[in-house]
Amino acid sequence: MRVLQRRPTNLIDLWDGERYRRAVRIDGRPVLLEVQNSGTLEVPDLRLSLLGGAATAHARSDASEMASAILGLDQDVTLYERFAEAPRTLRSTAFALRGMRPPRYPDLFETFANVIPFQQLSVEAGMAVVAQLVRRFGEGMTVRGTRFHVFPGAGLIAEARTVSLKQSGMSLRKAQTLRSVARSIASGALTAGGIAELPSSEAIDRLTEVSGIGAWSAALVLLRGFGRLDVFPPGDAGVERSLMALMRLRSPASLARIVDRFGDCRGLLYFYGIASRALEAGLIRAAPTLMHTTAPL
Repeated sequence: MRVLQRRPTNLIDLWDGERYRRAVRIDGRPVLLEVQNSGTLEVPDLRLSLLGGAATAHARSDASEMASAILGLDQDVTLYERFAEAPRTLRSTAFALRGMRPPRYPDLFETFANVIPFQQLSVEAGMAVVAQLVRRFGEGMTVRGTRFHVFPGAGLIAEARTVSLKQSGMSLRKAQTLRSVARSIASGALTAGGIAELPSSEAIDRLTEVSGIGAWSAALVLLRGFGRLDVFPPGDAGVERSLMALMRLRSPASLARIVDRFGDCRGLLYFYGIASRALEAGLIRAAPTLMHTTAPL
């Protein structure tokens, strides 16, 4: 959850040390998802609550499916066994991040809206833009005296003026790209289902046909929006620097060989690059040491 939140400035994904909370729209109405772990790290027992209004059985089912996707619960944990093949320099970090699942965004537009602002920007700068976008266009809801934000939908951004989007901190080109994507999604020309049915290589080709979306953005949309762990966003200087420092590599070519070796779960390396920086910055606490553990994987 802390990897999902990334920074305390995140207005959408809220983690207070005991529970994860996020306001979403289900059946056209804003509701608050609240997830708590009543178990342990090794044997989790996650409890989902819906707050802020009466919930039908259908809404509860949708909320459960959405929360599972957001938290990466649908990922096969056996993929983590591939870290046994990783350089020893990565294993201690993998052990410290036990329990981490690759998180996802809940819909296609929110995925794009969390990729486009970050193009050629730092994490902090990109998150500041997204926060402004949420404040300016997102719906709010109040639960138990606390105000929560709902991420704006594609339809709303499709109708927004470019100058209004720019006031969120985006360049003219990014504002135009985001509105164009929103219009394609709102009209049904670009759908999650259409992308999901394509192999990753073909999906990247389809996404890069969208103006303003390059190979890095397309790969990140697949990784963060669809849980495609077989992709590693190319040319992400920050993540590559983190991984090279973490594994004490001397050249990008060495990292490229390791990425290739991870094959269908190479995307995990991307998350470990992000999470290692969060560990170093104190934004994530290392998982507790296990007793009688001989293989920290």
